[in-house]
Amino acid sequence: MAHVGEVLVAYRERLLALRKDPRLEYVLIFKNHGVAAGASLEHPHSQLIATPILPELVAEELEGAVRYFRMKERCVWCDIVRQERRDGARLVLEEEGFVAVAPYASRFPYELCILPTVHRASFESLHADEVDALARLLREVIGRLARLFGDPPYNFALHTAPLRETDPEHFHWHLELMPKLTRLAGFELGTGFFINPTPPEDAARFLRQAERSPERAPA
Repeated sequence: MAHVGEVLVAYRERLLALRKDPRLEYVLIFKNHGVAAGASLEHPHSQLIATPILPELVAEELEGAVRYFRMKERCVWCDIVRQERRDGARLVLEEEGFVAVAPYASRFPYELCILPTVHRASFESLHADEVDALARLLREVIGRLARLFGDPPYNFALHTAPLRETDPEHFHWHLELMPKLTRLAGFELGTGFFINPTPPEDAARFLRQAERSPERAPA
């Protein structure tokens, strides 16, 4: 557990350091686990790439968040957290200020989104006393995926606020965890639409049950 926490602290410290470089607009921290997920090195590792522009997917996410905020005067991710905690069907795990949910419009089987339960725009705002709770949640959800699928390949990407935005009200940092249980094919690549054979409600249920049972779930 301590090792996972140390990695999270390293993420935070690198983000804080890179914020001081005026040439940079965005920092993406990500992890590729397994050959099918693009990992080229066998030992466990994360990666960080800082860019002078906003990545297209992040820019689209920000634009959608701004539109929602203008309509509702609330953060869309805060609303998602409230709804998923209230409904429970797609809630996988909650751990002292953080939740893991299977997104309503999941692109991939067993895709997960990890978020703080209170509004935080930047991952750099992670407090020292929150590190252990986030480490426990992250380790547990990855462990449950391993119990269900035998250490599947996966990617995760940390989406945090752009470096030049100071605590925007419309954005909420989150970590997207995407197991590689199926492959993108011609339809997905040709249209940008995703076919997910596992409803998020089923994925969340199997992952909740994985705490107790080592039985494998269908992809």
